[in-house]
Amino acid sequence: MYRLGIDVGGTNTDAVIMQGRNVLSGVKASTTEDVTSGVREAMEAAISKADIDRSKITTVMIGTTHFTNAVIERRHVNPVAAIRLGLPATACLPPMVDWPDDLREAVGGHGYLVRGGYEFDGRELAALDLEEIDRIADDINAKRIGAVAITSVFGPINAQMEEEARKRLLTKCPDIPVVLSSEIGRIGLLERESAAVMNASLLQLSARTVEAFADALKSAGLHCPFFITQNDGTLMGAETVKRFPVLTFASGPTNSMRGAAFLTGVRDGIVVDIGGTTTDIGSLQHGFPRQAATVVDIGGVRTNFRMPDVFSIGLGGGSLVRQSGDQVTVGPQSVGYRITREARVFGGDTLTTTDIAVARGEAEVGDRARVADLDPALLEAARAEMTSMLERAIERTRLSPDPVPVIAVGGGSILMPEQIGDLKVMRPENFAVANAVGAAIAQISGEVDRIFSLEKGLTREICLKQAEDEAREKAIRSGAVAETIETIEREDVPLAYLPGNATRIHVKVVGEMGGHDA
Repeated sequence: MYRLGIDVGGTNTDAVIMQGRNVLSGVKASTTEDVTSGVREAMEAAISKADIDRSKITTVMIGTTHFTNAVIERRHVNPVAAIRLGLPATACLPPMVDWPDDLREAVGGHGYLVRGGYEFDGRELAALDLEEIDRIADDINAKRIGAVAITSVFGPINAQMEEEARKRLLTKCPDIPVVLSSEIGRIGLLERESAAVMNASLLQLSARTVEAFADALKSAGLHCPFFITQNDGTLMGAETVKRFPVLTFASGPTNSMRGAAFLTGVRDGIVVDIGGTTTDIGSLQHGFPRQAATVVDIGGVRTNFRMPDVFSIGLGGGSLVRQSGDQVTVGPQSVGYRITREARVFGGDTLTTTDIAVARGEAEVGDRARVADLDPALLEAARAEMTSMLERAIERTRLSPDPVPVIAVGGGSILMPEQIGDLKVMRPENFAVANAVGAAIAQISGEVDRIFSLEKGLTREICLKQAEDEAREKAIRSGAVAETIETIEREDVPLAYLPGNATRIHVKVVGEMGGHDA
């Protein structure tokens, strides 16, 4: 039985076939404009190289940068009605107030303020104005807005008003997709609202993308279930991705870091993932990416859902190298997936970092004769600039002065020197496709987050056990092997504002993929 891991990056689409802990094949294909054909090409090459019977592939795991890139590039995002339940308390800061102008324009800039919301302890700020929701529904229909994001003040403490507003809205707009902020973000009104609006703006793209992946697998003769990796290193089913595309943000670096940990056995260290356009640097803790503890910026927008703590710089295998007098600059512009046409070693006329590495004898790709005329002083200056960029980024990621292993992965890691300052650099086998390995080994999760009433003999321990059993059951139903399941998050918050000694319990478990149907 085999697993197929695929990671779709901005420059390359990588694919690996794995059997147990063994990587049978790893290949790279150029990411294509339509994405699907690049996925198909990488998949077919990996299956052919491994020389296996494709009917024995039990699961496919896909990591994609589709949704992050859509926000960063301001493309494929759709208009959203951003409804905030928070008057009279929040009138001074309307929805999307801190967004870049071009992105706010791309999602339509439709903000609505309604009476409602809660205090931090769950007490009502103001009663929900249902008549205003009706008026907003009429406006949504008149403007033909395609999605809605509803955010209540302190929605994660009590989601009741968000749910009431959605129910009322759907009476007049029965087919419109509605995102509730309490299902996505944490405490922090503007950041949670922004995450919900961003998620709603990507719903059409997520539906198209999931269908495209399904079609690509079907046309390749694969009829097994497929999953998409999310940014905590676990997997989501296709239907969940359609509802919550933002949970895939930064799943590319997460896959690379999980793959690096798997390929080296290192559980604590620094991972440097160099692609064609950017370098992502992050810390491993216990084999998983360290999670960001603060607000995370996505395309200029502050959000507060969980994200790996990853720092990115504009250095990759396709980064442009330019000389002006004695000054040599590297990046952040890149030829991206056009590198095999535009880089000098491949017959193009654009000088890239890959050309520098080949000319210096640090890499063997393309035709070295095409860069033999490069000035040695330029080569030295470009190499020094690349090393300096990497050193600064790694120092920014280090948590202590103690030496830690640095793992270089990604197709562009030919740019990484053997030593960075006082740190030795490791390059594992299959380093170029570590992201696809990370996707292939991703685990299945099961999660429960709901309110329990501690009455009629029920204790906190009994309710935690019930939630844990429920989360385990969800993970098993999604394809996790029961014996491998472990609890990674377990918390309970007493809710003093609700009767019956209520407590909100959140439990998350993860387990290895067993290859069953989701």
